[in-house]
This record gives sequence, C-alpha cells and structure tokens, in this order.
Amino acid sequence: TPAAWQRPYLNVFKHFHVEDWKRSAREGDVAAVTDPKLKGSVYRIRGTVPGGSYLQLPRSGTQSLGLTGRYLYLLFRPLAHKHFLVHLDVTTEEKQVVRISFSSLFKEFKSTATWLQFPFVCGGTAGAARRGTLGAAPADVRWTCLVLDLPSILSLYLSRSYSHLKSIKLCSSLLVKTLCTSDLLFDPGEQLNPGGETFPGSRHRRGVTAMPREMAFPVPRGQQWHQLYDYIRYGHPSGS
Repeated sequence: TPAAWQRPYLNVFKHFHVEDWKRSAREGDVAAVTDPKLKGSVYRIRGTVPGGSYLQLPRSGTQSLGLTGRYLYLLFRPLAHKHFLVHLDVTTEEKQVVRISFSSLFKEFKSTATWLQFPFVCGGTAGAARRGTLGAAPADVRWTCLVLDLPSILSLYLSRSYSHLKSIKLCSSLLVKTLCTSDLLFDPGEQLNPGGETFPGSRHRRGVTAMPREMAFPVPRGQQWHQLYDYIRYGHPSGS
C-alpha cells in the first residue's frame, strides 16, 4: 500500500514542482502554455524527432520516483498530425526494471523480458471510421485520460509483481496537463460538484471514485465528459 503522502492520490507534477525544473529534466522544445479548452496551463512538448524533445521525472536516471499507487493517470493530448512517445520505467518486486512504452509510432504490440511496447490509437471526433486507425494523431484529436493498471500489466504480460514507478519520460509531440498515481479507480465522467459530493446518482457505482477536481477536465453545463474527451484504460482488474 502507498505511503501516507501518496494517498488518496498524488498529483505528480504538483508534488515534484515540475515548473522549477529542479527535480525534473527537459530537453528540446518544452514549454508551459495556456490551453483554451482546459482553460489552464499545460506543458507542450514538440519536436521533429519523437525522442528528441522530452519532459522527464525524476531529473536523473539514478533516482526513483518511488510511487507505489496501482493506477497511473496521464492527462494528455497528442498534437495533431504528429507522433508521440511515452516511456514509463517500473520496478518489479524482484528489483527488475521494466520499460512500458506507448506510442502512435508502434505498429503492433511487442514484448521482451524488460520492455513492453503498446501501439496507441489516437481518438478523434470524426467518427468510428477514423477511430481505430494507427498512425499520426488526427486533426481533431481529443484530450485523453489514459489509465494504466500497472500491477495488472506486469502480471498479465510478464508474470511479474509490481513494486513501484521509477521514472516517466514524456516525448514529443504532445500536450500534458499532469500525471497522477492512486490506488483508487477514478472515473473522469464522475466529477465532484462544488460542495465536494459527487453528482446525484454517481455514488451508486461500486468501486468507482469521482475524479479529484484538480485532475478533472472542464465540462460545460449541459454537456457530458465522454462527449468531449477520451478515456482509455490498459490492464483491467479483471485481467483483460
């Protein structure tokens, strides 16, 4: 179970003060910009070579984040017509470091004893015909909540036991709002209202917790989260 400072969730960018770059590293074209849809500051990572520009936590490869939460949440949007790459280094209970990578560049899933490569399909609003197509992000690519069940992924693909998240490397080309780790499964469509309670009806769903407000994407009155954003989950508790 996570240490007390990691519960009930940890906003990784906030906790490690990404904005002052003392505990994180950046290379190439990495900048804080204001996103009009989210109405807030996000980091834009762009460059001609996907691995050439990146934001990395922690700063040094010899350090470890030591984050033990079961779920990793990445709130991001690929840049239109571009490819992106994300690397997560996780440590198993046997002290083995395994790299988990997601990219629109990968054509198919590949695995070795120390590296899992997942092809990422960028969603858009143009309908089912565009969805499910590998390759660069479509013009109307949406903000996405990517949820990784890290123990499940290691167990399912490598029969390994998860210990902790060691490091994160976000490579071009993408926008990222933040990262979060937690033992709780958040549903971004179930957001807290200003009074701190979930909206009527949402509390009846077992095992699902409303997304913390600082992690939530804005939903204008009269609209629904899933009409505006994408939610993608890898490594379900059921093992699928």
